[in-house]
Amino acid sequence: MEKIFNNTQVAFALKSDTELDRAYFLFKMIANQPLVRIGTAVTNFALKANLPVEGLIRATVFDHFCGGVNENDCLTVVDKMYTKGVSSVLDYSVEGKEEEDQFDAALKMTLKTIDFAQERQAIPFAVFKPTGLGRMDLYVKLGEKQSLTASEQAEWDRVVARFDLICSEAHKKDVALLIDAEESWMQDAADDLVAEMMRKYNKEKAIVFNTLQMYRWDRLDYLKKLHEQAKEEGFFIGMKLVRGAYMEKENLKAEEKGLQSPICSTKEATDVNYDAAVLYMVEHLDKMAIFAGTHNELSTYYLMDLMEKNGIKANDQRIWFGQLYGMSDNISYNLAAYGYNVAKYLPFGPVKDVMPYLIRRAEENTSVAGQTNRELTLIKTERDRRKGK
Repeated sequence: MEKIFNNTQVAFALKSDTELDRAYFLFKMIANQPLVRIGTAVTNFALKANLPVEGLIRATVFDHFCGGVNENDCLTVVDKMYTKGVSSVLDYSVEGKEEEDQFDAALKMTLKTIDFAQERQAIPFAVFKPTGLGRMDLYVKLGEKQSLTASEQAEWDRVVARFDLICSEAHKKDVALLIDAEESWMQDAADDLVAEMMRKYNKEKAIVFNTLQMYRWDRLDYLKKLHEQAKEEGFFIGMKLVRGAYMEKENLKAEEKGLQSPICSTKEATDVNYDAAVLYMVEHLDKMAIFAGTHNELSTYYLMDLMEKNGIKANDQRIWFGQLYGMSDNISYNLAAYGYNVAKYLPFGPVKDVMPYLIRRAEENTSVAGQTNRELTLIKTERDRRKGK
């Protein structure tokens, strides 16, 4: 397989020199673990104390990793990326809400993004998080097979109704819908609900997509069992494959409870698990659709190679590659240049509300060995190329 991800001219074609300099500065900061910890604490304090820091955040980390403060804000970025063949997934990244009116607001916003997706070829997917539509504790209780009180049952019925309304609208408007995965202790209830939506709305093709976090050692077995159900009951499987985003929390929780961690014991085991899921889905593409959410170059080449060996065209609508906005442009734009389906997750929301998401991004980049250094090397290469060095 030809190595295409080192072409920085293609990767950063849309970035001005100023934007490139800002990206270099940001990743330099993120590479410093103590600085990330201090910066996180200071930012949280400043926002809680209502200090005037939103402008600074917006001009730096927010504008690099987010599309805007609202959905209309994002359209300039969406259109710009699409000139290079890179699509967008509008991701309302407001996290940690607990109130019914907040869940209804997330429902409304998700329905709006489905409308945006129906109207624009540049937005092929809509997305939401399960805990955006219902309380975490409710998912946990159901996952643990505990009985719900009458008021909790009524609350859960509202969660199911929100899911169903979103999925039915996506089906009606022919917009593929990604449903994110979260912590393992709430995931069983979410999986059951998403599988129910697949049974209902994936009769002709994959509209509803669940997410498998492949740093969990049990996810490939889950996929195989779901496949058996899909064959028996006649529905298609849509699946976003990612490595996972809650490793420290997962290991800590398992340790506190004296349980085996649900996370693979090594990074290598996770990589093997991820690629095994990719292989399984490609082998059963007649009944499946893949959204390969990865910043890993080797896994991306692996899927490209499988497509080539199996005679699958680069633009086959059953296979999409995805990365986060502000990261791995070398993968996204070079894939698009070769005709593959690529979509960037484009987070948006009020600056204050999106900070938990941004902090997680910074912490993940700090903890993933090599990710930040890779970004810095590529940016430096492009800066030097532009200066004629």
